[in-house]
Amino acid sequence: MIGKALLYLYETLANYVDSDLGREIYQKLKTKNYTNEEAFVNDLDDREMIYLDRILEKEIDYTTKANDTVRTTQLKAIYELLY
Repeated sequence: MIGKALLYLYETLANYVDSDLGREIYQKLKTKNYTNEEAFVNDLDDREMIYLDRILEKEIDYTTKANDTVRTTQLKAIYELLY
């Protein structure tokens, strides 16, 4: 079963499928069975990591301002694994 953080990321990435990289990362989450967030991050290439870094910064800022602490915490868990 996919972890909560990856579910939140999957939901977030649905808003970015109009870009090639956003769609590519979204499809990875949709089609592969990652055991945890670390396995997912380890499967990203450099360009995907850079892209995800940018959108997660924006999304974390948005969820923080919206006082959505659960979503903020889950997205930060993935963000912190990127580097």
